[in-house]
Amino acid sequence: MIAHLKGRERVLAPYGWTGRRAEWIALACLHGGIFTRRQWASFLGCHPEKVRRAVQAFVRQGVAADEKPVGVRDIGRVCRIHGRAIYRALGAEGRPRRRVTSKEVLMRRLLSLDYVLDHPGLPWLPTEPEKVAAFETLGIERRILPQRLYRGATGSFRRYFPLRPPVALDAERAVFVHVDPGHDTVTGLRSWGTRHRKLWEALRDRGVKIGVVAVVRTWRESMRARTVLANWTRDPRASEMDRETVREIERIDQAILKGDTRVIGEYGSLRVALKRSVALEKRARRETGRGLVGRGETWETRRLAGTRYW
Repeated sequence: MIAHLKGRERVLAPYGWTGRRAEWIALACLHGGIFTRRQWASFLGCHPEKVRRAVQAFVRQGVAADEKPVGVRDIGRVCRIHGRAIYRALGAEGRPRRRVTSKEVLMRRLLSLDYVLDHPGLPWLPTEPEKVAAFETLGIERRILPQRLYRGATGSFRRYFPLRPPVALDAERAVFVHVDPGHDTVTGLRSWGTRHRKLWEALRDRGVKIGVVAVVRTWRESMRARTVLANWTRDPRASEMDRETVREIERIDQAILKGDTRVIGEYGSLRVALKRSVALEKRARRETGRGLVGRGETWETRRLAGTRYW
């Protein structure tokens, strides 16, 4: 059983989908709404021919389309789930998952699903309301969540986590996934990190360990992403802090090492001096953006590695 589905797959029984097949449909709907036959076959551990017949049955029900993406090669056919009733039953009706606006969006959704497919045990938050509610439970205000304001003829509305990336969260850890469809990994990753910086600061202050994963298709993209992630995970160097902060931290450290009671006495006690040093280091992390992330790694897809688009 996939815990983060929370039993949603059971609502698909009226459509004739039960067991592992129902789990897959729920997983695909909640994490992108589209999938390749190879992804489904990998999930079920079955022959692709069996999946082909299942997809055809799904299409005949009028809730999905089996398509050859324009401008994308070496991917095969893609199944797009568009049945409104299915999304409504899964509690995801309001999400624009039933259409694909570009090949970049297509690749981003497929890569998101691919990572979740290999990590089903993480405590994923599949819908926008679940993400917002989970962070609010930790006392984190909506104003610091990544967001975007959309304006239209009928008015404006705000989306949180607008790229709809996979996010996992429990009381001890948070995992944020950046999905790169294959264009300018470094620029996109840095911009995405900037939008998450305040949220990461708030989580770190609450003792939550933060992990960041860059999902990529090729080793070149992986190498570029690793450079950015390494900068996020390391503590700030003295050269990156303001001089006053560096001098005070060094003064406290030296006083503790040498047992200089005069300097320690200026802070009131050894404990207060240590707290001051820690506070200065935290401030330096905030100002430089370093050391907020506890762990950064890249993940290269196997099922979509050969896919190309233009």
